[in-house]
Amino acid sequence: MSVAPAARRLLAAASHSGHEGGARTWKILTFVLALPGVAVCVANAYLKMQAHSHDTPEFVPYPHLRIRTKKFPWGDGNHSLFHNPHANALPGGYEDSHH
Repeated sequence: MSVAPAARRLLAAASHSGHEGGARTWKILTFVLALPGVAVCVANAYLKMQAHSHDTPEFVPYPHLRIRTKKFPWGDGNHSLFHNPHANALPGGYEDSHH
């Protein structure tokens, strides 16, 4: 029977020790690892964006894409709700760009 109280004392002692520097450790990790990691990801995305061609790809009328079985309930019925004329093609091809 003396094993259970000894085990409780051991677990209670372990739960109260070693947590004083936890916030300081996470603060240091944030400034040393997380923020530089975010900066590297932003720089990578910016450089990829600069190297990317902004020309629209050639339209290929694949029969399984842009199928319209009924009109959309807004606008002229042919454009999706978040239609982007520079990126989204209609069933007949890309719209004429004004740029």
